Amino acid sequence: MTQLNTETTAVGNKITVQSVRPCLTFKEGTEEAINFYVSLFENSKVVSLLRAPAGGPLPEGSVLHASFQLDGQEYTAFDGGPSFAFTEAFSFVATCETQDEIDALWARLTEGGEDGPCGWLKDRFGVSWQVVPSALGQMMGDSKSGNPAKVMEALLKMRKLDLATLKQAYRSGS
Repeated sequence: MTQLNTETTAVGNKITVQSVRPCLTFKEGTEEAINFYVSLFENSKVVSLLRAPAGGPLPEGSVLHASFQLDGQEYTAFDGGPSFAFTEAFSFVATCETQDEIDALWARLTEGGEDGPCGWLKDRFGVSWQVVPSALGQMMGDSKSGNPAKVMEALLKMRKLDLATLKQAYRSGS
């Protein structure tokens, strides 16, 4: 029996690896999706793209592997075929400073997709997103300066989040 050399670099119980990044598996249309995502955010780019040759298990031209960055974070993606579908169990969280940013991103992402409750949506590729104001975390976590329960109550009534309404709810009845 041959023993494999399984050297790892470990610090305590933690293992050092080269990188950890999310991978998106699309039914098809990976290239269109990542080009769309890269067009939305600063500091974003397609790093590499490998297409399937003729005669392989996937249709010729399908994406076998893509590497891309959104706001500097690296992701991978590929076309996996009809057995793959996205669920809300995975979502991107896009944190915006202003209502104008929320409105613009929401409009682009829901084009061909569908809006959902509480700042969630699905884009035209089936990927779920949460478009949230950066102030939301502070409002939800600071009961000394405002009313997180009222923020949650207001948020649960919204589809696209309205920053002014959330702030007003936060300031009410603390």
